[in-house]
Parts: sequence; structure tokens; C-alpha cells
Amino acid sequence: MDTLDAIILGIIQGLTEFLPVSSSGHLELGKAILGDNSVPEESLLFTVVLHFATALSTIVVFRKDIWEIISGLFQFKWNEEAQFSAKIILSMLPAVMVGLFFEEQLEAFFGGNIKLVGFMLIITAVLLYFADKAKDTSKKVSFNNAFIIGISQAIAMLPGISRSGATISTSVLLGVDKTKAARFSFLMVVPLIFGKIAKDILGGELHFQGDQATSMGVGFIAAFVSGIIACTWMIQLVKKSKLSYFAIYCLIVGLIAVGYSIWG
Repeated sequence: MDTLDAIILGIIQGLTEFLPVSSSGHLELGKAILGDNSVPEESLLFTVVLHFATALSTIVVFRKDIWEIISGLFQFKWNEEAQFSAKIILSMLPAVMVGLFFEEQLEAFFGGNIKLVGFMLIITAVLLYFADKAKDTSKKVSFNNAFIIGISQAIAMLPGISRSGATISTSVLLGVDKTKAARFSFLMVVPLIFGKIAKDILGGELHFQGDQATSMGVGFIAAFVSGIIACTWMIQLVKKSKLSYFAIYCLIVGLIAVGYSIWG
């Protein structure tokens, strides 16, 4: 992968991470269009690096929220911040289990299988469409909600299933306020990404050498910078705009991907 391709993919990751359109699915489509022939392990590694960059951008944008949560935890009371942190941990469990026991099977999906990505984008479109019909409420995320949302996050590890789309849609369908659903969705993934990076480092799976280190470095920077811009601007779009717009987009891209994989 050359430097320009890495920058393009980094920008794709940064721009699509915060919209319900599947950043991992768009990365796989981008790799296929750019002619990336990485083996599944290398492809997944690059995807993880870019997700790490957008996790950092999430921390930058939500720094005040994160600081309030941390400050509340140090009060050592069962306050709102402690409960929110417990819900985040609970939401992580399904994805952690999938990552621990099905990692090899998951890696196999990150090899440019655009037909799979297309079908998963169509599923995302359907989910967003039904979520768009849900009524607005002021309900907060409960512990039961947090675990169910976590299951959606685990399923969204498949390329083409939008993580934010799946988690926000699940939250809304459970009756959670859209603003609270978006905040929970963006914050719940941060510990998972850092945990994945730590696991790979301790397991010796991250090896940056030569051209690979250069491409991943510039991809990381591109994803981080575009992620900050996208998160600051697009999070308001996710909260206020109708999810049906994103459903239409995912349906169109999904159909094109499936059609290209069959006849292209």
C-alpha cells in the first residue's frame, strides 16, 4: 500500500467513523477500489490502526465528558458517573467475547470481500430505516439496554454493519433518547479499541517495518485529523438528521457493492 492510498483510506475512516454508514465496510470497499492486495491479517491490522486514530479523536472531542466521568469515579460513590462507567463496561462484554473466541474467523472477513460488505450495508440500511420510525423520548440508557446495545456492537464487528448505526439504532428502538444514544455509542467503543491495541502489542502482533510503517503512520494521521473534524461536525448531523437519509445511502452503496462483486 503506497502513501497516497493510506491517506485516502485514513480520510475515509475519519469521515465515516461517526456516521452510521460503516467505516470498516467503506475501508474494505476502498481497499478493493484501490487494488489493495493485503492478506487478511495485514488488512485487519491497518483497519485497527485507523480505528485507534479515530478513538483518539473521540477522546479529544469528548474530553469534557470523559473528564467528568473520571472525576465522578474518584468520588468512590455509586453516582451517575460510576453507573455510566458500569454500563460502558457491560456493553463491552459481547464484543470482548467475540474478539477472544472468534478472532481468526473475524479476520477472514477483512480481505476485500465486497459482496459481504454490500449485503451487510443493506442490513444496516434496514436497521436504520426502522430506527427512524421510532418515537423520540427522554429515556436514558439502562443496564439492560447497555448489554443489548453491546450485542449490536459485537455484531457490527463484521465489515459493512455500521457500529454507530447498529448501536444508535438499537438504542433508539429500545426507547432511548437520540442524543443520549449517540453519546453512549461514541464513548462505548473507545475502551474496546484501546484494549485491542494493548492486546496486539502484548501479543507481539503489531509489526511496523519499512514501507508498511510509513503507510500506517500517514494513514493514522489522516484518520485522526479528519476524525476530529468529522466528529465535531457530524455528531450533530447524527443527532438531528433523520436516519432514513443514511439508510438510503447504505442501501445504494450496498446494492452497488453487491452488483460490482457479481458483474464487475
